[in-house]
Amino acid sequence: MKKFFAVLAVSLLAVTSAQAAEFAEVDADADGAITLEEAVAVMPDLTEDAFAAADTDADGSLNADEFAAMSN
Repeated sequence: MKKFFAVLAVSLLAVTSAQAAEFAEVDADADGAITLEEAVAVMPDLTEDAFAAADTDADGSLNADEFAAMSN
């Protein structure tokens, strides 16, 4: 059972690291926020409406949590 939880913890860490890397790749200017322009450069089919729906705090950019939720 301990082995199961160890594997689960490592798996969750790997997923979190992968999401962080993806965020960093999209955040071209590394300011900690993804603009619509940065997102569209990587996801050309992304619409302004879809971006706005993901921007839950309505600040005009996506933070890491918003980006992760949109990516799922």
